[in-house]
This record gives sequence, structure tokens and C-alpha cells, in this order.
Amino acid sequence: MTQAKEINQGVIHKEIDLIQACIRRMANNSFLLKGWTISLLAILLALFGENTKPTFICLVMLIPLFSFWYLDTFFLQTEKMYRKMYEWVLEKRMNDDPSKLYDLNPHRFKADVDSRIKIMFSITLRWFYGMPVIITAAIILYLLITKK
Repeated sequence: MTQAKEINQGVIHKEIDLIQACIRRMANNSFLLKGWTISLLAILLALFGENTKPTFICLVMLIPLFSFWYLDTFFLQTEKMYRKMYEWVLEKRMNDDPSKLYDLNPHRFKADVDSRIKIMFSITLRWFYGMPVIITAAIILYLLITKK
């Protein structure tokens, strides 16, 4: 009986480790996207020169900004689903419920987390991605008004 309980604890620990690895991967992906965003913005700003149209550069800059913003939102929402899964697994396994053992599909917890739109406009993402979008849009408007 004691050995069966130890095996059960080992299974629980392995399942929790797998979920934690997924959470870490989602957080790492989100971090990398932010780094890519900053790098790409710096590269595009460096391209501002006398031979390039600034309006074109600004419009091109909006494409990766919105793409990375959406991808970051996706990774953060998925991370939140894995966190809900982690809580669910702890609760179920402590009650000796083996249902959905090693099931790492987080989408069954989608209803338990915020929508992508809500996450996209959370305070951290709104400031990180929204400010460059607003600044870029303001530059585009300025350049269009002054006809540069």
C-alpha cells in the first residue's frame, strides 16, 4: 500500500513538472517576442534615412508590432490556461482522481481565463505594444500632413 502511494506521488510530481515546463515555455516565448519587438523596432528606426520614405517605414513597422502583440497575447493566454490546469491537477490528484492524467491540452480551461482581447489590452501589453503603435501612427499622420 505504501509503495502504491509513492508511485502515485511520483506520477503527480511528473505531471506537475510537465505542466510547469509548459508554463515556462509560454513565458519564455512571451519574453523572446518582446526582445524581437524591440530589436525589430530599432532596426526599422535605423533604416530611416534620406533614401527611404519615412511613411513607408512607419507603415511597415506596424505589421510586426501588431503581429507580435497578437502572438504575445496568445502565449500569455495559453500560459494562463496552463496555470489553471496546474491548479486543477493539484486539486484532483490530492483527491485521488486520475481523470485526464497527463493530458496537457490547456484549451479545456479557455473559459476560465480572460479572452484574448482582454489580455491584449491588459496594462502591461497595452503599454509595451500600444505606445509604439500610437507613436508610429502619430508619425505617419505627421508625415502625411506635412507631405514628407
